[in-house]
Amino acid sequence: MSSINRRRFLAGLSTGAALSVIGSPFASAAGLDRALDLTARRAVRIGGTTLEQVATPGGGAGGYRRLAAGPGWPLVVRQDLAAGQAGRDDRRAAVASFVQFTDMHLTDTESPMRFEYLGHLDDAACRPQEALTVRGASALIERVNALGSGPYTGLPFSLVVTTGDNTDNHEQIELDWYLTVMSGGQITPNSGDPTRYEGVQNSGDPAYWNPELAFQDVYKQAGFPQVPGYLGAAGRTFRAPGLATPWYTTVGNHDDSIVGTLPDLGLVNDIYTGNRKLEGVNAADAAQIFAQFKTDPAGALLKVGQLLGDASVVRQVTSDDRRKPFTPKSFARAHLDPAVTGPGPYGHGFTADAAASGELYYTFPISDGVVGISLDTTNTAGWADGSIGTAQLHWLEQRLQEHSGHWYDTSGKAVNGGPGGDYIVVFSHHTSTTMGNLLLDPRNIFERRHNGAELVALLQRYPNVVAWVNGHTHTNQITAHGHAVPERSFWEVNTASHIDFPQHARIIELADNGDGTLSLFTTLIESAAPYATSFDDTSDANLAALYRELSYNDPFAKPAAKLGTALDHNTELLLAKPSR
Repeated sequence: MSSINRRRFLAGLSTGAALSVIGSPFASAAGLDRALDLTARRAVRIGGTTLEQVATPGGGAGGYRRLAAGPGWPLVVRQDLAAGQAGRDDRRAAVASFVQFTDMHLTDTESPMRFEYLGHLDDAACRPQEALTVRGASALIERVNALGSGPYTGLPFSLVVTTGDNTDNHEQIELDWYLTVMSGGQITPNSGDPTRYEGVQNSGDPAYWNPELAFQDVYKQAGFPQVPGYLGAAGRTFRAPGLATPWYTTVGNHDDSIVGTLPDLGLVNDIYTGNRKLEGVNAADAAQIFAQFKTDPAGALLKVGQLLGDASVVRQVTSDDRRKPFTPKSFARAHLDPAVTGPGPYGHGFTADAAASGELYYTFPISDGVVGISLDTTNTAGWADGSIGTAQLHWLEQRLQEHSGHWYDTSGKAVNGGPGGDYIVVFSHHTSTTMGNLLLDPRNIFERRHNGAELVALLQRYPNVVAWVNGHTHTNQITAHGHAVPERSFWEVNTASHIDFPQHARIIELADNGDGTLSLFTTLIESAAPYATSFDDTSDANLAALYRELSYNDPFAKPAAKLGTALDHNTELLLAKPSR
């Protein structure tokens, strides 16, 4: 068990703060103690996970708040889809154990093709912690390497799957950082001039956090610190440890379009790689561009082009051809470089055929009897939300048939399946509720697009589907997709990002309870960075710690909303076992 004195910790918080820390069903110290003790007895071990301890803000109202190790989050048993039977821990047989990363958003903060001046309108446009994304991701990998196995089954992790938005602005340099972070090696998280930082955080503009400057920008007025040497340290070369576990990549909208929202027809490559960066855009122009993001993407890009001709709002930066945006084909091709194979597999899910076609969906083995299906739910027509094309939907149904012992046709009649009978876990970037973008995809303009409800209906025809794992929302949320036929139910597991607080990843374990039910255990993990931070320390460990703490304090973000509830954190999700 944790060395934290939970009673003393909770006693030092207001009632409201305690509820926000522990997720509400365990509102008293005694109740939390009982739940955590039961959690520890049911697990093989809890160390290194949020079952043991969780980054928690210190007391006080308003201003910059430091983080500390707070009480862990207990296991919550969810019986929405099946009832749990007594004694199942003694009968439990491990089936699979793996880790989900999502929304790492490795960010080239010096890129001219960014929209930081929209940060007060959309927190995703500019984050105070974003110069540290590469170090934060490496600290997360350190955590996974140290854990090695699931807390409930004890089964070693067979793989890690990233569910999209691996890069922030689909730049080649961001992709290079991602592939090196995952496989290990030397990284210099800096672009343009290698000897200096050329982004908004040393602009002297009070709208941004200028960490090395003493003057009171809007962030420092909210309590943000001055950190001497911060930007130079953020961009210096370091060695990423890389995963010790095989890993696979799923594509997200930020890997596919301009800042994950605007269609990329290759017309703005000169802005990406050029030497003019917009910084001082006034409120009226910013509001116009922000509105056009949602209604007129082409108009937004036209306005940006016009502003780049105004010297009063442009900063000269060092041009860099490595910022050129990649395409779906080059995205797959980059994964085929033997230098980034790391622990494998070669291509990390992508093949030479994917590099030739740009079709970024595939199947892969998770464990004996468990298959993963990785989808591409992006839509290059623009906007952040996604959908799926008819060809991919038909491909998905074929794979479901191959791996299911039986399925149901559209009338509800049971149909004999193929030779498979594997459990199936589907992976995508978008969730069932963020797949309403039915614009015709420029890559396949004659193909119909399909929404999340249609995908749910398809998955429910195949009893062997146990879970749909995704990201995109930057929020922890677990949804039960029930059905009148219990075997046709499945769980949707949506995990928060690793750029915005709470910066979680998730362990997922599948177990057979030996009583006609399955259990999916979902356990959130944080990076290996320490909780305590210093404002005069630029070591790699302290930078990774600051990455987490700065994200909590982002004045334009809503960290409490992204946390989810106890029902979305550390859970046991019960399912009726399908016939195989």
